Amino acid sequence: MKQAKALTVTYLVKTSLSSLNGSDKEADNISSIKKISRGVDQYPYGSSQWVRRALREQLGVLGWELSEGVVASIAKGASTTKQEPENYIDDDLFGFMGTEKATEDKKGSAFKRTSPVRVTPLLALEKYQGDLDFGTNYMGVEAGGDPNIFETEIHSGIYRGTILIELDRIGCGEGFKNELPNNEKARRVNALLTSLKNLWSTGRQTRYLADISPKFVAASLLSVKNPIFLESVVVENNTINFHLIEETLKDYSDEIIEYVLGCRKGFFGGIPDNIRSIGDAFVVMSNWVDEHYLGK
Repeated sequence: MKQAKALTVTYLVKTSLSSLNGSDKEADNISSIKKISRGVDQYPYGSSQWVRRALREQLGVLGWELSEGVVASIAKGASTTKQEPENYIDDDLFGFMGTEKATEDKKGSAFKRTSPVRVTPLLALEKYQGDLDFGTNYMGVEAGGDPNIFETEIHSGIYRGTILIELDRIGCGEGFKNELPNNEKARRVNALLTSLKNLWSTGRQTRYLADISPKFVAASLLSVKNPIFLESVVVENNTINFHLIEETLKDYSDEIIEYVLGCRKGFFGGIPDNIRSIGDAFVVMSNWVDEHYLGK
């Protein structure tokens, strides 16, 4: 386990009716969702920024103190965090970019921490069908105004996402004055796994509450940094293509230290009997983390 460089998790989400991540309005009365085009078809997605924010906010729900936003010290500079990865888990896991204003005594400077947690957008595997939810806001009618009619793009389907955690960069390197002890590194990575297991976004949840926690996971502890399952978890007619996953495991057998597959029963067809539950799969991943950092 000590030779591990990364832990990667590819996961599937299934929503019955959602409007996950807003986009620029195509018309004044339509709230759009983000979509990518493939030929003539469009596929909804939740952006990587949205996924990262959802993971970060869940860490706060779990009781972790998060780094507060700080206004940039230079004109037109972007706001950032406190940039203290030794003290704040989100500065450690998700990185930051900071600038310091020049003074009479020293030049201006820029400093950063590249995120050791890499994420993909949460991409729908089923195309957008043009569905719209019709709504009317009557709040102004009593004051003599007209009802405000609006529409919201909605989607139902399976989404796929991946995260890759650079285990050798957690709690050390860029932005750190002192490296964290191994037990704190393990605690932080395990907190991130718990956040992923319970993934939930606050955006667009008032009227379109959606469960985006994983219903299937393919995870691996690797001696290299490679999201091996990213394009290898494919769903056809609501059935996961396990042949493709098995081929991936065979192709990367020299780099794979451990792997685990987990699934919630009843969501997908063709699930082999030896597949673990989602809860068991995350316990296995947590044990990998403890063994990597603590030798347990």
